[in-house]
Amino acid sequence: MKAKLNLTIDEQLLAQAKAYAAKKHSSVSELVENYFRTFVNKRSNKGIIELIEGLPRPETPEQEDLRKRYFEDNATKHGF
Repeated sequence: MKAKLNLTIDEQLLAQAKAYAAKKHSSVSELVENYFRTFVNKRSNKGIIELIEGLPRPETPEQEDLRKRYFEDNATKHGF
């Protein structure tokens, strides 16, 4: 359901907004509604650490020593 909203803005700015909306085959109301959606539906600004910590952990066999396996796999390749 739509609701009416009264705004008071500069006349020149309104004329520019109407011209822009006409070029985009839209209305000023649609422009304002879409603008409001950009900050109402804004995603959280999580940092890279929070995003990484939120990733699911890979399943690995608990008894496997990954460090030992790494060195065994690379022993012949790198000579250590």
